[in-house]
Amino acid sequence: MSGNPYPLGLRLAGRRVVVVGGGAVATRRVPALLDAGADVLLVAPELTPALRAHVDAGRLHWAPRRFAPDDLDGAWLVQVAIDDPLAAASVSAAAAERRIFCVRADDRAAATAWTPAVTRHGPVTVAVLGGGDPRRAMAVRDAVRALLEVREGTLPTPAAPEGTTSGTRPGRVALVGAGPGDPELITVRGWRLLTEADVVVADRLVPGLLLDELRADVELVDASKIPYGPSRAQEEINRILVDRALAGRSVVRLKGGDPYVFGRGGEELLACAAAGVPVTVVPGVTSSIAAPAAAGIPVTHRGVAHEFTVVSGHVAPDSPASLVRWDALAGLRGTLVVLMGLKNLAAITAALIAHGRPAQTPAAVVQEATTGAQRVLRSTLGAVAAEVVAAGLRPPAVVVLGDVVDALAGAGAAGLPGSPLAPGGQADPVE
Repeated sequence: MSGNPYPLGLRLAGRRVVVVGGGAVATRRVPALLDAGADVLLVAPELTPALRAHVDAGRLHWAPRRFAPDDLDGAWLVQVAIDDPLAAASVSAAAAERRIFCVRADDRAAATAWTPAVTRHGPVTVAVLGGGDPRRAMAVRDAVRALLEVREGTLPTPAAPEGTTSGTRPGRVALVGAGPGDPELITVRGWRLLTEADVVVADRLVPGLLLDELRADVELVDASKIPYGPSRAQEEINRILVDRALAGRSVVRLKGGDPYVFGRGGEELLACAAAGVPVTVVPGVTSSIAAPAAAGIPVTHRGVAHEFTVVSGHVAPDSPASLVRWDALAGLRGTLVVLMGLKNLAAITAALIAHGRPAQTPAAVVQEATTGAQRVLRSTLGAVAAEVVAAGLRPPAVVVLGDVVDALAGAGAAGLPGSPLAPGGQADPVE
């Protein structure tokens, strides 16, 4: 390709963008397209669990098959996210016939558009093209981001010395909390380690835009795609962390929320320690606090609640596997925050009421907190389970029970805009 690329910001809201491929590259690129408001058509026989979650949430359209040229009818842009050169070339040819710009993950020279290295800082988006050299683009991007952080008074920790490679430094693992959903809620240290990583092992709930900022040569492992049952899957994740680190690579285990809040971070640390792999733990903003805050609910408030308890609801109260004393929780006067409890919400609320918690206790459910898809339902302990079903709320969601739900009602204190739902699933008026 001759000549310098012409930099341009595409306004894709409501416009069709076709993504061909359902693997790791598409997993990294789709979130930015959705963030831009694009009408995304994903064409692939199979998808990663992270992409499937977008499909299930109705954020994009999925054609579960191989690419056909008429998939590009009406499209403004196509991103080819497959590693089959012949198949990618056929997409390029169909795009060229229709005069549609085509991004090629497999061959930049054959592409008619390049995806830049991107950093986002509030309303500012910086995109860097490195003349065809992704490493140069990433280095400049990181320097720009560092300058933006200095202007905000935050000094980033220096990166690894120039010329240092995974083969010349000891391997390491960092357990990094990615926060509750908004990519800007990761810590500065967590982001720095992410930019230095050779391998990223990511959960399904990590902010997708963080993956879009990874270097092109980073190995992305979708932890939610690990086969077997839950215990075997964890063993496989542990093995990947240890093996990559022992090979001299810098590994980030990127987890939604905080690594130690129902995140199995302790199990991963123990596995690494047993293998002699050094581990850094970077705490993350946990959804147990962030989700209520984003909905305008403080987990504690003077004169209302002097305590809050966080509990996992993934096991039903009547299950022999449950470790939770629901009878004791029912007797507490403070705030109760339930994570992973939507499936068992009816049983949880019934157990709390049966053990003495008043049915009129204020309740709230916050779906996809701190993201543009946030929804908030306010109800009572006795009615919330039925109203969640009626409103069509789905995981990930955080349940908040206690008088704090109403402590700031009417104060306009929600941390981020979302889609508020009143009891019964009716939208609250928003000024």
